[in-house]
Amino acid sequence: MPVITRVDVHDIRFPTSRSLDGSDAMNPAPDYSATYVILHTDAPTGVTGHGLTFTIGRGNEICVAAVRSLASQVENLSMVSITENMGAFWRQMTSGDSQLRWLGPEKGVIHLATAAIVNAIWDLWAKTEGKPLWKLLADMSPDELVRCLDFRFVSDVLTPEEALAILQRQASGKATRESTLVESGYPAYTTSAGWLGYSEAKIRRLAREGLAEGWTHFKQKVGGDLQDDIRRARILREEIGEQAVLMMDANQVWDVDEAILNMRQLAQFNPMWIEEPTSPDDILGHAEIRRRLDGIGVATGEHCHNRVMFKQFLQAGAIDYCQVDVARLGGFNEAIIVLLLAAKFGVPVCPHGGGVGLCEYIQHLSMFDYIAVSGSLERRVLEYVDHLHEHFVDPVCVERGRYRVPTAPGSSITMHAASRSEHEFPDGAAWRTGTPVHKP
Repeated sequence: MPVITRVDVHDIRFPTSRSLDGSDAMNPAPDYSATYVILHTDAPTGVTGHGLTFTIGRGNEICVAAVRSLASQVENLSMVSITENMGAFWRQMTSGDSQLRWLGPEKGVIHLATAAIVNAIWDLWAKTEGKPLWKLLADMSPDELVRCLDFRFVSDVLTPEEALAILQRQASGKATRESTLVESGYPAYTTSAGWLGYSEAKIRRLAREGLAEGWTHFKQKVGGDLQDDIRRARILREEIGEQAVLMMDANQVWDVDEAILNMRQLAQFNPMWIEEPTSPDDILGHAEIRRRLDGIGVATGEHCHNRVMFKQFLQAGAIDYCQVDVARLGGFNEAIIVLLLAAKFGVPVCPHGGGVGLCEYIQHLSMFDYIAVSGSLERRVLEYVDHLHEHFVDPVCVERGRYRVPTAPGSSITMHAASRSEHEFPDGAAWRTGTPVHKP
């Protein structure tokens, strides 16, 4: 296996605020952005590892600086020294420099930067083995997978032995489930029709197009004006009918009692879940919302800092759906811990997608989850947002509302060099030309 010789990091931003793509109640005009990492190696083939973390514009430069501070932790390491005990490597990444760890610890910008580097390691490992990442993970034995994980701070709820038992229970059916995925794909939902800043005409058009393309699950952004939320929900129900599934996402803007009152009024549209109904840190608030909202599921996780918070959300019975984000946690290692925690508590994992590259990432996580961890597709849908996939060498492929299985080696996150150049901030062509960026 190769040696990592250099870490490069790029500030990549897409001016999505110009069209209000991605607009919601908390984030009215995001510029979808990536702190983009490339691991160079001494391999004769020139293989490189690519990884990113997601931001929404200003502040991406802070993430870039954090990656540069962490780069020395992986430069000059051989991949063998990393992969022979990935769990120990991950702990070194997150705790090896206590002064850097202080900036989190294991949350915030330093953890976002960790995710970009760690996920680039996984991409490099999968490319070196000639496998897509989901397949690399699914082909590991339970013992090999457990060695990739750090159980510190969660062992009171999930021990390595329990994780091993969960994986061993699913081992015999892995081949059958893999065949099912290859044949049928992974069920998904679309957020593309439901952005808060879209006009009524655009919502109707996108909903109709979504139905024609085979979508059966749609998500609506809420949390602005309640009467407008009701109006837009009525429009969506008119277009998608009563048989299609509707979810709602408040993006953290409500207080606990406000979330309960508002969702009781929106309950007439039969939403499957309310996502991020309040502060992402308020575990007991989510539990109270879930207790008092009869018949509407509670979902959260895209802003959940680390495995410890997920452990407590699950312990408190605060969520019906776990929305892990592999670019906010410390990469795939920590996300796999969350998969195992959720499996123990019987909570389905529906990862957070959208952004830049998140759909590319989460398809690998969910496919691995189905094959090796949960063994189930029940109540599981994978988020899809139809933005920016054209910038990736191996973009997601969605047909009739289902993710098709990626086959190219790696984690599908390698971006075209021309796209990186055009969108590098602040000197890329996308930032030197075009209409001024919308300001909220």
